[in-house]
Amino acid sequence: MRNLKFHVSRCYPYEFEDLISTFDTADLILPTFSPNLFKFTNGLANSVVKSTGIGKFLNPTSNQISVDREYELFFAIFQSASDILSLNSVKGWRKKCHKAICLLDEVWAKDVGNWKGQLEILSKFDYIFLNLSLSVQAVNQIVQRPCRFIPFGVDAVKFCPFPLQPKKSIDVYSIGRRSLVMHTALLELAEQKNFFYIYDTIKDLYMHDYKQHRSLYTNLVKRSRYLIANKAKFDLVNQTGGQEESGPRFFEGAAGGAVMLGITPNCEAYSKHFDWLDAVIQIPYEAANIADIIADLDAQPERLARIRTNNVINSLLRHDWVYRWREILETVGLEQTPEMASREAYLKDLAELASAEGTLVHS
Repeated sequence: MRNLKFHVSRCYPYEFEDLISTFDTADLILPTFSPNLFKFTNGLANSVVKSTGIGKFLNPTSNQISVDREYELFFAIFQSASDILSLNSVKGWRKKCHKAICLLDEVWAKDVGNWKGQLEILSKFDYIFLNLSLSVQAVNQIVQRPCRFIPFGVDAVKFCPFPLQPKKSIDVYSIGRRSLVMHTALLELAEQKNFFYIYDTIKDLYMHDYKQHRSLYTNLVKRSRYLIANKAKFDLVNQTGGQEESGPRFFEGAAGGAVMLGITPNCEAYSKHFDWLDAVIQIPYEAANIADIIADLDAQPERLARIRTNNVINSLLRHDWVYRWREILETVGLEQTPEMASREAYLKDLAELASAEGTLVHS
């Protein structure tokens, strides 16, 4: 979708695609169309599918790309169910590929029925992976194909603050959704003290260049003492239906060695994948006393050093995208590549370095 969608929320799937191309032999299929026009045509096409229930013939790009050689695996990432119709712009993908897997990111269980026409297109895939653990069963009932949960990942090498250990010059980094009460308190703190608070100041964030934006974001996270991280869409219960899930922010914050503050999801997936002490320090959604919370934590330097180091080590050993790709290959019976093995070995080396250093520079 990288030639069609340029919102900042698209960074992590594009990052995953690029990494796959470095540790496996892969070709990228890139539907091309006017991004501004695609917003209209894709919206219109999805509206037609919702009213008719039939989506297999609608191509919102009007262009077609042909798969003209044999492949072991076809892998597609759909961040939203509204992306699925773009698959109709790729001709021959099922006939030319021995196995097919797709990754479906954000589909909330309560909305699955609204996307029935789009989701039925996925019945051609051998397996469907989902990033939202509590949506697996609902999607499975529609597509009637094996559906599995897979957690988000991160480029743990690029986010890793080792071996350079850049100074933690940002006191608090808040990106995306936020509590107005806490935000106001942090603004006041930044006005009153020598305190560096970074936050979003514009709406509808679109990128000129995904790689440059991701690089900037990665460097900001690595230089942040604290990162605000909350369960996915924590302030939009009407959209989630009360479903609690982990978002990519947890994986990114941990990989960058930040101390994460926020509300964690009450779900098994989070408990399993962030099972170390203080992975996220729970604070109230509207923490007007955030200055006191930070002051109390700053008075515990050994605890902070342990948190940052543990976050980095667990990310290196468990949450890099290479581990997600290995799981996907194992699912269809494909072997790990030598490049994947080399990356995993390097991740272990970095984890040993982080463990030996023990403390991240934070002043």
